Amino acid sequence: MTLPLRKVIFPAAGLGTRFLPATKATPKEMLPIVDKPLIQYGVEEALAAGMSEVIMVTGRGKRAIEDHFDISTELESNLNETGKHALYEKVSSVSRMANVSYIRQKQALGLGHAVLCAAPWVGDECFGVSLADELIVADVPAMQQLRDVHEQTGASVIALARVPETEVSRYGMVSAVDEGGLLRLNDMVEKPAVGEAPSDLAMIGRYIFTPRLLALLESTERGAGGEIQLTDAIAHLAHEEPVYGVLIEGERFDAGNPLGFLTANTILGLRHPEFGDALRAIIKKNL
Repeated sequence: MTLPLRKVIFPAAGLGTRFLPATKATPKEMLPIVDKPLIQYGVEEALAAGMSEVIMVTGRGKRAIEDHFDISTELESNLNETGKHALYEKVSSVSRMANVSYIRQKQALGLGHAVLCAAPWVGDECFGVSLADELIVADVPAMQQLRDVHEQTGASVIALARVPETEVSRYGMVSAVDEGGLLRLNDMVEKPAVGEAPSDLAMIGRYIFTPRLLALLESTERGAGGEIQLTDAIAHLAHEEPVYGVLIEGERFDAGNPLGFLTANTILGLRHPEFGDALRAIIKKNL
């Protein structure tokens, strides 16, 4: 019997070098977008898509992530006792929102290796992977858009977006053919040079995989940058079984770089019911 999709992996062991010195002592996943850390948006999205078990693949210096999703007895008691009930609900809801487990990636061997570290926890189930760097705001959560296709096909599904040629070297790029109204992937390259991408379709940090991917990662040799590339394993998977892509409907922010991070904070800040009007006035005043 096929188990329902319930597990999702968050690779969060990266060093966050693009944000130094801000990330010298603070995980980039904990940098705030308005009033929540970046990684919380991803967890909330996965939960909204019906996933219930979260695993964080972390590294040294990432203890703040564990603390954020843990119960803070002293803080919660203080908020309750001082009558700050709205803040208490916000803080306590974080520790209650999901069953979170943690696995340490002891060596920085790439995204594929980070996913492979979670193999004992995944077992023989299908599972999701979410990269917190990619913040996606959508009426239908991005992971739910993937789940809809996964439940239709039983196959692996990857989130896609079209990107300009000048940006292809930042992404895993794919090509696809139409198969009954679905995009079936048939080629992919990790961070190709400009002019060498198979299309303008980029993988944007949301995935659902069959367990076969984990077996393929075990035999995947180190690729670009001396790392075990997830893209290489997906390419092998696509030769064995169908892998589909979904052009995600929604607003996407590449919050893994400073400009994208500032853009997300500005746009979502302007929409915030409490801060939006004041922020808009400040921006107008300083233009």
